[in-house]
Amino acid sequence: MSENIDKTDLIGVLHQEITDSLPDGAEEKVDDHFRQLAEEKGVRLRNAIPEPVSGRDPENRVMVQGFEWYLPNDGEHWNRLRDLAGELKTIGAGSVWTPPCCKATGTDDVGYGVYDLWDVGEFDQKGAVRTKYGTREQFCAMIDALHAAGIRVYIDAVLNHKAGADEAELFAAVRVNPDNRDEQISEPYDIKGWTRFTFPGRHGKYSGFVWNFSHFTAVDYDDLHQEGGIFRILGDNKGFSPNVDGEKGNFDYLMFADIDYRNRDVMEETLRWGEWFVHTFPVDGMRLDAVKHINSSFVSVFLRQTRLSAGRPLYFVGEYWHADDNRLMEYIDDTDDQMALFDVALHFNFKRAADEGGDFDLRGIYGATLIERSAWGTVTFVDNHDSQQGQALESWVSLPFKLLAYALILLRREGYPCLFWGDYYGIAGGPGAWEGLKAQLDPMLEARLKYAYGDQKDYFDHPDCIGWLRLGDAGHEGSGLAVLISNRGEGRKHMAFGPLNAGTTWRDVMGGRQERITLDEQGEGEFVCNENFPAVYIRA
Repeated sequence: MSENIDKTDLIGVLHQEITDSLPDGAEEKVDDHFRQLAEEKGVRLRNAIPEPVSGRDPENRVMVQGFEWYLPNDGEHWNRLRDLAGELKTIGAGSVWTPPCCKATGTDDVGYGVYDLWDVGEFDQKGAVRTKYGTREQFCAMIDALHAAGIRVYIDAVLNHKAGADEAELFAAVRVNPDNRDEQISEPYDIKGWTRFTFPGRHGKYSGFVWNFSHFTAVDYDDLHQEGGIFRILGDNKGFSPNVDGEKGNFDYLMFADIDYRNRDVMEETLRWGEWFVHTFPVDGMRLDAVKHINSSFVSVFLRQTRLSAGRPLYFVGEYWHADDNRLMEYIDDTDDQMALFDVALHFNFKRAADEGGDFDLRGIYGATLIERSAWGTVTFVDNHDSQQGQALESWVSLPFKLLAYALILLRREGYPCLFWGDYYGIAGGPGAWEGLKAQLDPMLEARLKYAYGDQKDYFDHPDCIGWLRLGDAGHEGSGLAVLISNRGEGRKHMAFGPLNAGTTWRDVMGGRQERITLDEQGEGEFVCNENFPAVYIRA
């Protein structure tokens, strides 16, 4: 292989990367080529992580998940987000993660039953021009409004599967055991699956690619025999992808028609879509859905090539739904540290703490989590659209612990916290409909934005009551705070800011405690909190 890769053989090289079939000795040359190309373009191949400068921490911002599962099907959500830009800026939003923007199976689809990646509410397909959230024009107006407020936009990219095919096709397949996908439980036979996507409403605009059964690994329904299951498609070089999660033997298949990223045509089409999207829409990054089910070799190539094509910084975060921090770290390594992951392990610690109440040992709340091992590149969250009540991955962090969990992500130095729409603005329907916690979360968000700066001192020394200090920095006037939480009874803890803070007085912005705390001549004092309600003290 030559030192430089021409455009004519680029797709071939990328396909070899994805299928782990590069010639001996070529992998290092390919890596060198793309590193050099990135340097020439001035493009980072990893997420940028803000670093402290001259004693000043970077400005504290939060990611806002701009949706929940039960939003109304009114085509107005892009407009809602547009109109909320000013408010979101006020609470400290640095970015908004939007719901899937591409055409799904219908306007009642949240977006994860993705039909056409090239249709962002532009074409009359699946019963409407708009998606659940609005039209392409409204999507663009939302991006402009958020950017005007200094807020980045991360779209939700659903690349694992396709749904709502236009035609069914006859092909050979075998049934596999749903609990062990490596186990074949039938002889080969013909089935009829919904795998042909022709996108008649788009008429080939942007892409003339037509999908057929050879572009997928499996389907979940045989229309010929009218029965469900998991049917692995047969053919040359067919099979479930390697480099996916090992649950159920091989967890390549999740739902609908599962995309085969070892297929060269599929790889090229999806890379072209990524290039088109970041050139057409001025987004700042993507949240990649269901990455545990996608060949990690393809994901790595997609991240790199999309960044190189964009020629601007892009932020990527992946949803790898697994509670094992070791597996999460392995995946970060498998994808060459090119994107962040959500700390699902921390979420499940929160879930367990909420369920166990006062029996949970708070000293271990960060134990065996991603934030413990990869502090700066991790997205922390309490709940999201998947964990909310009524969903397949339901693992709702209930009150009263939910507020403590938000203190544990919003007021710490580590991580990039994500605020869930359903927790802040409420949930519109389903079994867990509620008004949300805006009034309770606003003081914490303001404390993060204005005061949660400087070095951090932890007091994780009691199973029922933990606390920490942020000592403040020179770049944020009046910064510094103290946080105390307890899951069994009133909590009290002696904490020390140091002599420079001697005689200062502190108040609880959460309103749970009315007394003021005045520090002694050593800058120390006893801070107090109520059971299951965080106390957040700032200078009075």
